[in-house]
Amino acid sequence: MATATKDAVLGSAVDLAREVAIELAGNAADVGEHLGVVVEGERLISHRFACLARGYRGWEWTVTVSRVPRGRIATVCEAELLPGDDAILGAAWVPWSERLRPGDVGPGDVLPFRADDPRLEPGWTPSGDPELDEVAIDELALARVRVLSPQGRDEAAERWFRGSHGPTSPGSLASSAACQTCGFLVPLQGSLGLVFGVCANEWSPDDGKVVSLEHGCGAHSETGNEPVPTEWPEPAPLIDELRIDVIPALSTPPADAVPDPEQ
Repeated sequence: MATATKDAVLGSAVDLAREVAIELAGNAADVGEHLGVVVEGERLISHRFACLARGYRGWEWTVTVSRVPRGRIATVCEAELLPGDDAILGAAWVPWSERLRPGDVGPGDVLPFRADDPRLEPGWTPSGDPELDEVAIDELALARVRVLSPQGRDEAAERWFRGSHGPTSPGSLASSAACQTCGFLVPLQGSLGLVFGVCANEWSPDDGKVVSLEHGCGAHSETGNEPVPTEWPEPAPLIDELRIDVIPALSTPPADAVPDPEQ
């Protein structure tokens, strides 16, 4: 296979390539010095010019020219702006489904379907057994195509617990009582109910939100009430009968302890 070499006719077509680059740039001041040529193939060469346009540092105007066999006239094939070795490039393109972050979805937006979402697993398929179906569908609410998987449940629990409605938020640390003792707490079903509930107090900043049982706020149902004394009897004092306290004896009795012989 023949190796492509430099072509004298095409290599000398610098002025033609510059005119095309200026036409492409729309401003002659944006086309800088000639940076050289690149042999693309047999009778096919690309001329490179520095791009001086603002915001395109390191980019190059590239004009590719060619000629017919035994021809003495260069013909322009294409012209484009290409990044050089030290060009400033934008971030790599990421599909929209992977760019989304929590909070990005607004009214009218629709998330792309993920058939292999690890946070979900197949729901309950009716088996025909009334007892099994009643437990799965009525009690566990599994009558859906997909339900939370253990991974999805664990991720949600950790996110909620560490978030602003968990036990370490500033409002929770400043509260006098936890949500688990509040009358406005609506418990959740299943394993998540062991740690979380839903606030149903319209005066609370957490109204309608999932809160941890150890969370708290200033709208607790019992806030302001005096603590009720316990009805349990006071525990008996604990006496250690095996401990001995050693008290050192006085070497000289105090003055008021010596009897007066004249009395």
